[in-house]
Amino acid sequence: DYYYDSTPINVVVSLSSLLGDITQKGYEKKKAKLLASYIQHLPITNHKTHQINMSISVFLSSSLVCLTLFALTVYVDIHTEAVQAALAKHKEEKMALPMPTKRRSAFVQSPIDTCTPPDTSSASEDEGSLRRKAALSAVLAQSLQSPDYWINRSVQSSSTSSSASSTLSHGEPKTQPQPQLQPAASVLADVLAFTRIGWKCMCGCALVFCCFLFTYSMFVTVAVLGVCAGVPVSSRVSTKIQQLLNTLKRPKRPPLSEFFVDDSEEIVEVPQPDPNTPKPEGRQIIPVKGEPLGVVSNWPPALQAALARWGATQAKSPALTALDITGKPLYTLTYGKLWSRSLKLAYTLLNKLGTKTEPVLQPGDRVALVYPNSDPGMFWVAFYGCLLAEVIPVPIEVPLSRQDAGSQQIGFLLGSCGVSLALTSEVCLKGLPKTPNGEIIQFKGWPRMKWVVTDTKYLTKPSKDWQPHIPTANTDTAYIEYKASKEGTVMGVAVSKISMLTHCQALSQACGYCEGETLVNVLDCKKDMGMWHGVLTSVMNRIHTITVPYAVMKACPMSWVQRVHIHKARVALVKCRDLHWAMMAHKDQRDTNLSSIRMLIVADGANPWSVSSCDAFLNVFQSHGLKPEVICPCATSPEALTVAIRRPGARGAPLPARAILSMGGLSHGVIRVNTEDKNSALTVQDVGHIMPGALMCIVKPDGSPQLCKTDEIGEIVINSRAGGTMYYGLPGVTKNTFEVIPVNQAGAPIGEIPFTRTGLLGFVGPGSLVFVVGKIEGLLMVSGRRHNADDLVATALAVEPVKTVYRGRIAVFSVTVFYDERIVIVAEQRPDASEEDSFQWMSRVLQAIDSIHQVGLYCLALVPANTLPKTPLGGIHICETKQNFLEGNLHPCNILMCPHTCVTNLPKPRQKQPVDVGPASMLVGNLVAGKRIAQAIGRELGVVEDQDLIRKVMFATQTLNHTVNLNCNQKLNNRPLSVLPLFSLAEKITATLMERGGLNTGDNVVLLYPPGIDLIAAFYGCLYAGVIPVTVRPPHPQNLAATLPTVRMIIDVSKAACILTTQPLMRILRSREAAASVNVKTWPTIIDTDDLPRKRPPHIYKPPTAEMLAYLDFSVSTTGMLTGVKMSHAAVSTLCRSIKLQCELYSSRQIAICLDPYCGLGFVLWCLSSVYSGHQSILIPPLELESSLPVWLSTLSQYKIRDTFCSYSVMELCTKGLGTQTEMLKARGLNLSCVRSCVVIAEERPRLTLTQSFSKLFKDLGLSPRAVSTAFGSRVNLAICLQVRCLFASLCSQGTAGPDPSTVYVDMKSLRHDRVRLVERGAPQSLPLMESGTILPGVRVIIVNPETRGPLGDSHLGEIWVSSAHSASGYYTIYGEESLQADHFNTRLSFGEPHTLWARTGYLGFIKRTELLDASGDRHDALFVVGSLDETLELRGLRYHPIDIETSVSRAHRSIAESAVFTWTNLLVVVAELSGSEQEALDLVPLVTNVVLEEHHLIVGVVVIVDPGVIPINSRGEKQRMHLRDSFLADQLDPIYVAYNM
Repeated sequence: DYYYDSTPINVVVSLSSLLGDITQKGYEKKKAKLLASYIQHLPITNHKTHQINMSISVFLSSSLVCLTLFALTVYVDIHTEAVQAALAKHKEEKMALPMPTKRRSAFVQSPIDTCTPPDTSSASEDEGSLRRKAALSAVLAQSLQSPDYWINRSVQSSSTSSSASSTLSHGEPKTQPQPQLQPAASVLADVLAFTRIGWKCMCGCALVFCCFLFTYSMFVTVAVLGVCAGVPVSSRVSTKIQQLLNTLKRPKRPPLSEFFVDDSEEIVEVPQPDPNTPKPEGRQIIPVKGEPLGVVSNWPPALQAALARWGATQAKSPALTALDITGKPLYTLTYGKLWSRSLKLAYTLLNKLGTKTEPVLQPGDRVALVYPNSDPGMFWVAFYGCLLAEVIPVPIEVPLSRQDAGSQQIGFLLGSCGVSLALTSEVCLKGLPKTPNGEIIQFKGWPRMKWVVTDTKYLTKPSKDWQPHIPTANTDTAYIEYKASKEGTVMGVAVSKISMLTHCQALSQACGYCEGETLVNVLDCKKDMGMWHGVLTSVMNRIHTITVPYAVMKACPMSWVQRVHIHKARVALVKCRDLHWAMMAHKDQRDTNLSSIRMLIVADGANPWSVSSCDAFLNVFQSHGLKPEVICPCATSPEALTVAIRRPGARGAPLPARAILSMGGLSHGVIRVNTEDKNSALTVQDVGHIMPGALMCIVKPDGSPQLCKTDEIGEIVINSRAGGTMYYGLPGVTKNTFEVIPVNQAGAPIGEIPFTRTGLLGFVGPGSLVFVVGKIEGLLMVSGRRHNADDLVATALAVEPVKTVYRGRIAVFSVTVFYDERIVIVAEQRPDASEEDSFQWMSRVLQAIDSIHQVGLYCLALVPANTLPKTPLGGIHICETKQNFLEGNLHPCNILMCPHTCVTNLPKPRQKQPVDVGPASMLVGNLVAGKRIAQAIGRELGVVEDQDLIRKVMFATQTLNHTVNLNCNQKLNNRPLSVLPLFSLAEKITATLMERGGLNTGDNVVLLYPPGIDLIAAFYGCLYAGVIPVTVRPPHPQNLAATLPTVRMIIDVSKAACILTTQPLMRILRSREAAASVNVKTWPTIIDTDDLPRKRPPHIYKPPTAEMLAYLDFSVSTTGMLTGVKMSHAAVSTLCRSIKLQCELYSSRQIAICLDPYCGLGFVLWCLSSVYSGHQSILIPPLELESSLPVWLSTLSQYKIRDTFCSYSVMELCTKGLGTQTEMLKARGLNLSCVRSCVVIAEERPRLTLTQSFSKLFKDLGLSPRAVSTAFGSRVNLAICLQVRCLFASLCSQGTAGPDPSTVYVDMKSLRHDRVRLVERGAPQSLPLMESGTILPGVRVIIVNPETRGPLGDSHLGEIWVSSAHSASGYYTIYGEESLQADHFNTRLSFGEPHTLWARTGYLGFIKRTELLDASGDRHDALFVVGSLDETLELRGLRYHPIDIETSVSRAHRSIAESAVFTWTNLLVVVAELSGSEQEALDLVPLVTNVVLEEHHLIVGVVVIVDPGVIPINSRGEKQRMHLRDSFLADQLDPIYVAYNM
């Protein structure tokens, strides 16, 4: 290494001045030349891989307090070389983690504003970037030198992990950069590792430490092998997920103490405090008193008196010089002109705005001052005119549009201050946005305002006998200064007249102001230091103020330095950004002389990172005459005004001390010296002593204002006559801020003097010097530790070279997610930055912040240039940015979510208990606990006395024959059809089958018909012919590629011998388009039934027994399985009879059916029930709603239908399509008051939200809120529950329909543990569930543990088993796998009732006994269906139901049309359909992650944003999640964006 122990300081300074000005090669040459004479005798090593530390610090201990005072610290950082080398090495290495997948159209860049400032625009743009280079160089170099560094770091700081996580190393030795897999793991690697990634490659990416939580074992290995079968190796998505899994295959495993215990009552618990946490050890602090405020004989009694004095005695003395946009003087306002114009304005305000009897303004009224920063002269006149008129000025920023950032909060300020009049200039008034009528628009949140122009030509000269009233300064409010809180609320700080005068006196004494001095002011003259020095104190001392507006600084960053040089200014008032801009542009100004400055006031010197800007500016301009002792940082607060300021030192005197503190100690609120890890050190400069006449304490920022200890960080509180007095109009908030009484450790007040909270965090150093380390508004409390937003900004900006983002356009804030604060960084991306560069920069920022601050980032987002909301002075509006982030209005172009590194308070994963518990203990346990076995029985089916009737309806083939003699009609599309023609049509089809089909008894025949009478006739025609009908949905003509393969699959699986269809469909089956999807040459015999001859069959088939097969019911389940069940004649007959009794379907009844007639209960109601019961049915195909949406509701109204059946898809179509047209439908005469019962047929959990929305939307059309009910069936039993509601309770008590379905609220935390705990409505983590309908007659239901197959109590969630005579006979399979049939259709309980045969529905649910009474007078047992067992997600040992997570996701953002979730190798994948523009795609990623983490305590692994309609949905309106999963893994979704949450 190079050693610089003896290197002169001038050489060090010369070296630092080379940075950034020359090429790398030039820098090497000049550096070698400068150091040649000092390093000849030193050994030289490879300096390109080592850091050069050149900070010289002198350590001095001070008393027992753990403070470290450092004498003059020459802090020169030249670590750019090391950082660039580290970043270059990172760039050369291959990324080990997948970048997000983005559709190109989703990348939208906004045009660049031509008036962009040089490189920065906010207070935190460059402070600390110089300081941070040293820390980052060491961190990045360390990670590169040690491949396992980040892996080991992540293991120590992990959030959660499973007990089996340690088995994932796959035997890879840590010391080898390219490890070899052990044989035990090579099988998994061969299948999964599409992209091979070694340790060295892994460590090349800065995100290696962001690990997912996996629980791997041999069982998972087998499962993954099964899952991956059939997935293309070339799949882009699959490859990226494999990259992710391989990279993160060594999950972090934190100590067990870091886990939160998941209590049944509480979600998380407060972790035990770490015994190694540093604690304050000093004594209690003693209040610090400032120097006495001197009494000067010529100080005026009021500020207005000083203006009157100078206006009379020094009328030609310059008061203000304003600059134009080029930086040249525009005009100079003398004290005489300022006085005369202010006098005219005061007279006009009081006497010319209204009448003598009704003046518009009176003394004490509040007036808004709306002037641009580029016109300070008009503002000065308006401000002093208001003081002379004794009205209270409220300076605000000029609104540019109705949607200005913070505009609504400014309106809150004006409203709380009671402002109704605004003063402005003519030019400004013309520039305000206006309505088409020429009136000024009503700004969002503003009260109605009257606008008054204050240009001189509109002012009236006061009469000779009028003089302004100038009283001695008192406690009346002089002016109101606005202040924005951390939450974005804007409040007005009232400053009294005596406070204003005292503050000017204190500043005059502390800064040593003299009459006639020249001051250059770069700050906003409407608030803060710009007003206190540049408007108030300057007038008191007759100072000539030269104002440099912000617009001038944009065009010419050196303009303020030029003004100092030209006018030989004695004082300059700047911010760190102005120092940085001037330093960047100083090359063009070689002859600048700053020797005249005696005081360079740094307004934001309280920022801990201002020391870097001050040092860098001094290094550059010291050769231009700038003296080190003139730099005077200060600390200010809107409430306490100036808190402390460094006094200018004597020439040659030693500079003030600095403290180098441990950032780890600061995060715990204590002061600790950093002597070991220089990377996490914070160098803090003092801000001088407190103001004259003030008293200062340090109190705890949280809770009661208890005095801190001497080595403890706390909030600075001030008692002074020179501070604000209250938040105007907000007495409640005022008391907590302006009337604070500090207390000692015992809780006793230290006195009766009230103090004011400043919002500054700091401590008192030796010599009563004040050190500020941050602000309350920038404090981020994460897991009990404090982090400063400015510190994080400085760290992010130190990741050089910043080619990705703009330095001054970065926002850091925290959002509350899952009981803790999460850090979010948002920055504006440069338009020329590539996605890979952006991803690399974000990766390095994550790594740097994790290492230096020991905290993980939750989200890092990059937005297009000039899209973040700005403050009027060009800084980033933090509160508005945060609001946009939470509302999904940020529109980022790149985003990286890292929840695994920062979410450390997840509940402990559930450890499943062994299930080998005997039946006796389980039964006894239920009895002891007072729980009843969860079972429910429908009412008795009853015995039919008419034996002839039994014989006629025993078989489905005889049902139609029996009904021919009854008065039974069907209507389809308003065309009535009696049973007799139906019977004749069925006979024709039977005759055709016997003649042309060549079929044997028992052959399967596919019925391929659109919904209609032909389908019904073909079904009965097959029964008459003795063949087995299989109803199949016909393919969609416009989408044959997707729908025809399913038809072909059913035909092949059912081994159909013949196809009955129509002529158009037959042509489609044999078309060229069909041939592109399937083999059309291998179709079975196809018979069209459009034109059949009038023939009767020679005989009608009669089955020998009722147990013979009647038909096959094929359907695709939500898990993507095609299953066909066998329905016997006995089951069909019993089912129809059960439905007839339950729904009271007599021959006089008329019902409307809007269901698909191809499977399940829809087919039974369409083809069987009406023929069996003899009632009239109106059949409405759901496809009809696509062409005529109101057809279903119009039919109900036209025929006065009392009972109707529909599906959720039909209900959703009506809700979305007709919800806004109820008034129009009502005008057409549509009336739904006749509807008694609207039953939704489904094989899923009742959609409570949809049914409630449907009821509310159509309530105006007469629909009863009690009309909508649900039904439930499954593959093994097509109808288990079915509810028909009555309009009146008296009817229900007398009839057979039973009580109304009940709704309960269950605790979701318990539900995940398979327990049922009822809670009140509105309780946290509550889930509303609606009863699935009354159990049908002859049906018995029991809740069973799916693993032990033992009955459960009614407080448990289990699988629903059913015993019924109308259950299906079994699955129809090609190979006749009877084991599957026996397991699902003929299974027995492990104990309890071992002789009863049950059918397993595959659905989870529970039974609760309600207080309602059924028809027999007994208490009603309600069945609640929760979800499909096959679709449940096993995550963290808990059982999750997809619909619950999807409901939360759909609520997250207005543009999410639909969502679906699934898992893959322990990753939770969320797919969301985007209904808005693609610009909103990336907004959904953090919102989806937030809501799932908040409501379900799960971390989303992958977020996929797709177009509407991508999520597949079957005919019943159910999501096909497994199809979606397969499409995602095969990279067939064409996603808009895929985000991998690291």
